[in-house]
Amino acid sequence: MADLLSLAYPWTKSLHVISVIAWMAGLFYLPRLYVYHVESVERESTADTLFQTMEFKLLRVIMGPAMISSWIFGLALVATPGVIDWSQVWPWTKAAGVLAMTWFHMWCAGRRRDFAAGRNTLTGRRYRMMNEVPTLLLVVIVVSVIARPF
Repeated sequence: MADLLSLAYPWTKSLHVISVIAWMAGLFYLPRLYVYHVESVERESTADTLFQTMEFKLLRVIMGPAMISSWIFGLALVATPGVIDWSQVWPWTKAAGVLAMTWFHMWCAGRRRDFAAGRNTLTGRRYRMMNEVPTLLLVVIVVSVIARPF
């Protein structure tokens, strides 16, 4: 199995990066949709239905599969011999960032359910603030992997 993972390494890494890019695009865009939804749309209007459809499809058709494939290819990279040295700090900071990014994904899914049920209580300002979370986590993850300052 280790030989197969080593041979597949360039493909696994490529597919991991592609998956992460798709996931991040959704994590950047979905909270922005929520800002426009809460600030510009009347409940049970045509626009409300349109926003809910866009939010649902972004979350379930793009973000969900991208998150799952990011995890699968990421775990395959972790299992590839010689890729990770767990005695260093960077894999742990990256892992913490990925777990936090997954939490944020789930938080976004919860807010979509709130919109669908008519229970959204958050303001556009709050969604704007939360929209910064994936950027901060992206910085932690990329710096951990590329610069390895820790």
